[in-house]
Amino acid sequence: MSKNKNAPTPVYRGVFPVAPTIFDDHGDIDLEGQRRCIDFMIDAGSDGICILANFSEQFALTDDERNALISTVLDHVAGRVPVIVTTTHFSSRICAQRSRIAQDAGAAMVMIMPPYHGATIRIGETGIYDFFSTVSDAISIPIMIQDAPVSGTTLSPSLLVRMAQDIANVSYFKIEVPQAANKLREIIALGGEAIVGPWDGEEAITLMADLDAGATGAMTGGGYPDGIRRILDAYFAGDTELAARHYQEWLPLINYENRQGGLASCKALMKEGGIIKSDAVRHPLAAMHPATREGLIKIARRLDPLVLRWGK
Repeated sequence: MSKNKNAPTPVYRGVFPVAPTIFDDHGDIDLEGQRRCIDFMIDAGSDGICILANFSEQFALTDDERNALISTVLDHVAGRVPVIVTTTHFSSRICAQRSRIAQDAGAAMVMIMPPYHGATIRIGETGIYDFFSTVSDAISIPIMIQDAPVSGTTLSPSLLVRMAQDIANVSYFKIEVPQAANKLREIIALGGEAIVGPWDGEEAITLMADLDAGATGAMTGGGYPDGIRRILDAYFAGDTELAARHYQEWLPLINYENRQGGLASCKALMKEGGIIKSDAVRHPLAAMHPATREGLIKIARRLDPLVLRWGK
């Protein structure tokens, strides 16, 4: 489907953190804990929320669990903030179906990785273009392409820009590859107005460079949207020096999440703050080492983020 000039793409900016999937200590989904998680993230200043991302352990969920989470979260959010639903799947058909389900439930956008499987099964550029075209034909909301190393797929700037220019709903890009700022800068220069949302990811570890390159959104971990908001609010207000000072202040926690605690960090912070009862990750993922958790909480306490106070 080619671009429809009469249907402007919604513009979303700011902090859209990834919501973790909340489990109980037995590994079952805790929907009440999920609702509390979402309420905290909104209260902490999230401009929007992303669910079912890799940091949500989407790869460890059944389709029924995915659908239950989509309906639970979107019903509970009730339009307070826009919600992005990750619908990644290898199959064009299934990804399109997932994306339509998300749209029908009220998603503002879908986020999708290029098709991949295991360490060796990859699709060429023509197949990737056709994949996103197939998904776009099934929906009418924006598509964010997630460009991250986990897919093992190189997405050239020229391919990303061509899809943004040609495919109706492809308009947002979360860039998480090495030298992300350079890639953001290149796709903005090549794509112009077709690049509606050049976004930063990877827990904000490259946030300042990406903002300088033109990023307008950040998809970070869900534990401290209030901290990320301070950085973005200052930057978008034109005070880049204040933004840099805030970034330096929060960087130890950003770094610890990115390099030490990983996807378990957000849940560890939420449990510490009384938001959720269990910070379990789903097996075979390993629980966070107690020493790692202690280091995470120690760094967080210096910053006094809302996550450590909201549930108490």
